[in-house]
Order: sequence, then C-alpha cells, then structure tokens
Amino acid sequence: TAISESAIIGAGMGAALRGMRPVVEIMYIDFILQAMDQLANQAAKWKYMSGGQPTIPLTIRTTIGGGKGYAGQHAQSLEAILAHFPGLKIALPSDAYDAKGMLKAAIRDDNPVIVIEHQNLYRHPFGKSMVPKEEYVVPLGKAKIRRQLDESKSGVTIISWSYMVPLALQAAEQLSKEGIETEVIDLRTLYPLDIETLVKSVQKTGKVVIVHQAVRFMGFGAEVAAQLQEKAFDYLDSPVLRVAAPDVPPPAAPVLEKAFLPGEE
Repeated sequence: TAISESAIIGAGMGAALRGMRPVVEIMYIDFILQAMDQLANQAAKWKYMSGGQPTIPLTIRTTIGGGKGYAGQHAQSLEAILAHFPGLKIALPSDAYDAKGMLKAAIRDDNPVIVIEHQNLYRHPFGKSMVPKEEYVVPLGKAKIRRQLDESKSGVTIISWSYMVPLALQAAEQLSKEGIETEVIDLRTLYPLDIETLVKSVQKTGKVVIVHQAVRFMGFGAEVAAQLQEKAFDYLDSPVLRVAAPDVPPPAAPVLEKAFLPGEE
C-alpha cells in the first residue's frame, strides 16, 4: 500500500474542519517534510486566513531521534523547523506520564498540535514512568523542573527536552559529585514556550546550558538562548552555552553516531 504523508495530514485537516478531532501519525519526523505544504501552508494558516472562524483540532504524532543507526533520513531531530510556523503547537514529552497527558491536551486543543516522541524513550527506564489509569491532562506550554536547585547554593540551569532530559539528569548527578549543583528544566512544549519558568531559574543560577539532540546551527536552543538574553540578561553571569549535535547529517556507523550524538559526558 502506498504511503502519502501529504495525504495523511491533508485528510486529517479535512476531518478537523468537519468537526472531528483526528489523530494522525507520521512514523518519522524526517517524512513530515513530504507534507510541509499541508502542514505549514494549510493547517497552520487556515484559521488566520479565514478571520479566525474555523478551528483545526488536528493532532499529529511523530518521532525523532538518533541512536539506532538509522542514519540521515530516519534519525533527524527537526522540531525547530516545525516551531518556526505560527499556528502550530509543538510538544515533546520525555516520559510516559507526560506522553499520555500531553496527547490528551493536544486532542482537546482547537489548534494543530504536533506531539513528538523520541524513539529511544520507548525503552529507556526514564521513559517508562508510571501512568495512572485515571483521567489527567498535562497542559501545553508549561515546563517542568526535573531537578530543583537549593536556593542557598550556586549552580547552573540545564534546559532540555525529550530524550536529552534523562541524559541531563545523569550529567547533573555526576556534576553534583564534583561539587557543581544544577537545576534541570524539561521544556516539554517548544511552542508555546514557558519562558517565565526559565527566567526564574536563571535568576537563581546566573548560568545556562541548553542541551538538544538536533544539530547546533539553527537548533531550537538558539531561540531559547536569544529569549533569555533579551529577558534575563541582567541575571546572566556568563554566555549561554549550547550542547548539541555537529552540523552534519546523522551517521549510520555506530562509532560515528556515538561521536555525533550529545551524551551525558
């Protein structure tokens, strides 16, 4: 059976316009590039180009991430591209609890929401968090402090999302043994961005490291760094640092991929 990502998202948008709340799936985020007209020119803009009259309650599930040797066409992290289009909300849960709660929030939202899951979290202990059977929703646009810094201590703020969150927490444990304290923040949603939580953390620490698996150049970390420079400049004691992949396509060879991907080291 032929697969058309453009048809999948286009059909989902049509269903949303007709009053349904469809959930469509694109197996790898790399393939979403095949549907950018339907996603970026139609779903993201339809409400704006129609006087705000229609709602587009469309949820799109997809996956990102390297670490399995899938190489350049199946292992990219392209969330920054999607975040560049006004009208789209971008959610990246880092554990099963948030995955369920954010998916429910996405389905209830009247705007197109892309829920991006990292393939490595399906088997990672951090990703396998307990998920209550009871009803709950994790609100979009609210970051979560995964490791709290004692206000009486100096330290550094680590900002991350998706699979980089458990790696950031592992790094935080190691840094603590070396006498360096950290506050680890899981963005959870790239858009809307919870910049207020980030600024409050910077007010405590004065130092920021942003970690993501996407390539460094034009990665979403650049947007976070820019907003912090604008809104928390007086609290920064040093330049914002970014830890990310180098500016090359993801390699397939295990030894090259290990060198390519950011790790807790």
